[in-house]
Amino acid sequence: MRNEGDVKKEVKKFLATTNAWYFMPVPTGFGVQGVPDFVGILGGRGFFIETKFGGGKLTEWQEKQIAAIRRAGGRVWVVNEKNLADFVSVFTAIMELEK
Repeated sequence: MRNEGDVKKEVKKFLATTNAWYFMPVPTGFGVQGVPDFVGILGGRGFFIETKFGGGKLTEWQEKQIAAIRRAGGRVWVVNEKNLADFVSVFTAIMELEK
């Protein structure tokens, strides 16, 4: 992988193999700042995925949104090229529990 776009492609490829529903909000400048890259539902519960690459760090807005999502009971992952396999394993395990 060479950039964040590659991480997003891998996450999309994986999600396509699941029964999860998701979309990727398009940042237009008129929406809410810091919303994660993927917003979805699995087993009736919201999940959110923010992708990063290399040393990419969360912005202050992303940290605030992630904290708010977790307070509301949503599942949030920050996925990069180093932890992609771990994310896939955890997400797969949750799918099995949700059956």
